[in-house]
Amino acid sequence: MGGHGHGEPYKVPDASTYKVESVAKLVEVKEALARQGLKDPWLRNEVWRYDVKQFGSHATRFRAFMMRGFVLGLGLTAVTVACETLLGGDDHHGHGHDEHH
Repeated sequence: MGGHGHGEPYKVPDASTYKVESVAKLVEVKEALARQGLKDPWLRNEVWRYDVKQFGSHATRFRAFMMRGFVLGLGLTAVTVACETLLGGDDHHGHGHDEHH
């Protein structure tokens, strides 16, 4: 286990490095829960999501997710349209509107 004899494939950071107090949004959640007499002992597990240096912002992660494969998809769409045009894409395979009288 762990990389087939090549050492650890990654280093798991110590849990104490993640502090709810370092993320303003999570502090708001913690305070809102406290006002209701509640506490989330697992809130610390969400701190990594807000580490912009390591993981980027929500917007950059969303943009990367949406753009992943876009260039390939756009290229394949262009190839498909070109092939349809060059190989007789004007044949509607019997789906024309004038055929149903």
